[in-house]
Amino acid sequence: MNTLIGFGRDIEYHFARGLRAYLARVARAVGVGFESCSLDLDVPASGYVALDRTLPDLPGHDLALIWDEVHGWSAVVEPAGAGTAKVLGYLGGPEILPAPRAVARFLEVLRVAGPPAGSFRPPVFRAAGHHEDLVDWLPVTGPEGLLRPSSPAW
Repeated sequence: MNTLIGFGRDIEYHFARGLRAYLARVARAVGVGFESCSLDLDVPASGYVALDRTLPDLPGHDLALIWDEVHGWSAVVEPAGAGTAKVLGYLGGPEILPAPRAVARFLEVLRVAGPPAGSFRPPVFRAAGHHEDLVDWLPVTGPEGLLRPSSPAW
């Protein structure tokens, strides 16, 4: 992993810390702990949240949420044992990093109404990389957050 350092800020460090904190907050909002999460900080960066529930129509498949820096959040099912995960739907919306409660609502709608019918394309929010574009939208963690020039209220 390359590190971009600029104006006294280690962008990749803040990005990794902020993404970890964001993923933990989403995990908590959907009812699981951070131990159910994994991060991949390569480009494109992504996060994974394993859920402890299934969909009524797919009882033999594990349900998970995946975030990536290009498409945002998606819900996937994974067959028991081996096999390829299948995307059930994308959260979409106006933000690449929506509030954790919005991700929880997306999951609940999916569980109640089922996967959307018809074909759909994943949203494209941004090109991969350039994490400096995301770092200020992620939660600030620890005193090193004081070095960040701005941040939305989390």
